[in-house]
Amino acid sequence: MIKHICAIGMLSICTVPAFAQQTQGDPKKTEVWEPVPVMVTPGKTPTAAPADAIVLFDGKNLNQWQAKKGGAAKWKLEPDGAMTVVKGTGDIMTKQGFGSCQLHIEWRTPAKVESEGQGRGNSGIFLMGRYELQILDSYNNRTYSNGQAGSLYKQHIPLVNASKKPGEWQVYDVVFTAPSFFSDGNMATPAKFTVFHNGVLIQNNVELKGNTVYIGQPFYEAHSNKEPIILQDHGNPLSFRNIWIREL
Repeated sequence: MIKHICAIGMLSICTVPAFAQQTQGDPKKTEVWEPVPVMVTPGKTPTAAPADAIVLFDGKNLNQWQAKKGGAAKWKLEPDGAMTVVKGTGDIMTKQGFGSCQLHIEWRTPAKVESEGQGRGNSGIFLMGRYELQILDSYNNRTYSNGQAGSLYKQHIPLVNASKKPGEWQVYDVVFTAPSFFSDGNMATPAKFTVFHNGVLIQNNVELKGNTVYIGQPFYEAHSNKEPIILQDHGNPLSFRNIWIREL
């Protein structure tokens, strides 16, 4: 035991440090046994969907998706299990709405590099239909930092640029916390994002200032607790595969 001595005249005072006090008493009083976490079987690989995930795209069909403007999703199913944006067919969105979630999505920009900046491999993932995680070919492609791959568009710059070369598959793993609103429609708690790009942390529990907007400052508008996820048709033939989600 370490003794801390404070001399006051001829008087010595010994005190017991806090870490020593922690060894006294009954440790069982701080054990929590309920609730018991539900057993979930992980995917066979780190990118495979766990047992409690909702598979949004497995390469077989577009049954979980529809056109944002209504009707069937018209993106192309590829022989390799991907779906590819067909320019001019418009954004697609999930038929089901989601709030706070863990999202896994894999994407690929075209191997043939065309254009530059925002015109090169551009798309986006809109959580709740309005909070955008940017997709872009940001491999040796200069653009504004809050609009490159991994940015929360025009709000948060990624911590690093973890982009792979054009034509290679890339991965986003997202933990999203949905915002909440007071009864009068004002924001109570903001939306938050944590994002891993190809296994590298690029957004660390950052708070959004509101909806994604192209011009001006973001702002919040009250919405329901669950809204569709939107994938953007920005005119570039982006491909997607292995999309799954876990509701939180």
